[in-house]
Amino acid sequence: MIGWIVLIAHVLGLLTSIRAVMEVRTAQGAIGWVVALNGFPYASVPAYWIFGRRKFQGYITSRRVELARTDPTARQFFTNLVNRNLLVEPERDRALLIEKLAKLPFTTGNDVELLINGEATFQSIFTGIEQAKEYVLVEFYILRDDQAGRDLQKRLIAKAREGLRVFLIYDEMGSGDLPRSYLEELRTAGVKAFPFNTTQGKANRWQLNFRNHRKIVVTDGKAAWVGGHNVGDEYLGRNPKVGVWRDTHVKITGPAVHSVQMAFFEDWHWASGEMPALSWDPQPAASGRRRAVLCLPSGPSDPLETCTLFFLHAINHATNRLWIASPYFVPDEQFISALQLAALRGVDVRVLVPNKTDNAMVNLSGWSYVPELEKAGIKVYRHAKGFMHQKVMLIDDQYCTIGTVNFDNRSFRLNFEITIAVADVEFAAQVRKMLEQDFADSREVHTRDYEDSGFWHRFSVRAARLMAPIQ
Repeated sequence: MIGWIVLIAHVLGLLTSIRAVMEVRTAQGAIGWVVALNGFPYASVPAYWIFGRRKFQGYITSRRVELARTDPTARQFFTNLVNRNLLVEPERDRALLIEKLAKLPFTTGNDVELLINGEATFQSIFTGIEQAKEYVLVEFYILRDDQAGRDLQKRLIAKAREGLRVFLIYDEMGSGDLPRSYLEELRTAGVKAFPFNTTQGKANRWQLNFRNHRKIVVTDGKAAWVGGHNVGDEYLGRNPKVGVWRDTHVKITGPAVHSVQMAFFEDWHWASGEMPALSWDPQPAASGRRRAVLCLPSGPSDPLETCTLFFLHAINHATNRLWIASPYFVPDEQFISALQLAALRGVDVRVLVPNKTDNAMVNLSGWSYVPELEKAGIKVYRHAKGFMHQKVMLIDDQYCTIGTVNFDNRSFRLNFEITIAVADVEFAAQVRKMLEQDFADSREVHTRDYEDSGFWHRFSVRAARLMAPIQ
């Protein structure tokens, strides 16, 4: 009996390794899976079935059908952008590549408000929800049943009882401890609440590797909020075990709101099968500002690696400044090379990561990059004031990105993410001032700090680096 089990396990390992050779993106990854699947198939075969795929099946087919059905609406949306002079015309050639990746345009007539930390972010979001007149769209990776979560729940219930349409998406992995009673209270009041449900469809039944990491709020198609905050007390600095929480969000008004809304619309259609009637009539921001904004949704259903290509493009086009803030910094070799080349071009490249982290493996891996980066003149800082969770990049004196993307393989290839790119000198100056304060609250680390840390720490760092593709 045992002999048959061993034989079947190794046959499955062999067959699965053939699939890995055909599907895994890199040669190194394929070799790693082949060795594991044939050497120890008992654990590796189920692991590959759960974590091995890099493409999310079904969502892209659903999206194509949906867009075909809503094509008249999409055409009218773009016609309105043209007729109202809301498309960015200067430097269109430079923007064209990014627009092709995003499948959405750079628009002007937007205003963007920088929201630093949880108090400012949730005050802005809650005020926006309270002022909504038609509908509220909410999507978060983590939603907790704590004070922050109940504050959101109370407002959503109130708007539903006023007769507004309220839609909520949560990721079932990130919100795994959310009690059923929390959701039932919302649904009883009339809120439509769905998990993103990455496991729907036969091809995805056992696949746990894909997450919806987006954080989106939209009200009436007129205002949108995107950034690093999830909904939980720790994001407001209320968790004594975590302490100070450093994060960044943005509020957007203007035609770019509809691009954010489109990302939610596609996710809602996948999660619920429904296509709600929303406003698609783009209007310039009431403030009169003309900031250029692009919304970049990305995920494992994209034909190309949208997120990877976008950030590589941004790094390769930096001319004098490239500042990156990310709580999880575990890039692959192509990003290391791109950062080194930027520094060798004379660009001021800085990387800001937290000193205190919630992921020991990521923390160890991060140290392994310090020698490679420092050789090229790149400065690495560790934020020493609480836990830094923001996902921000500043390019030169005009461009910046704020969103949900961490600088790691999971965000670049496995998660559904959303990034807001802003091309505006005044707003970039605000981001620069914010990051300068973050650098002041940090300490620069060097290769010697790593080399002096002791053998076992250095060994742990190198061992953690081997797991970088799945962190």
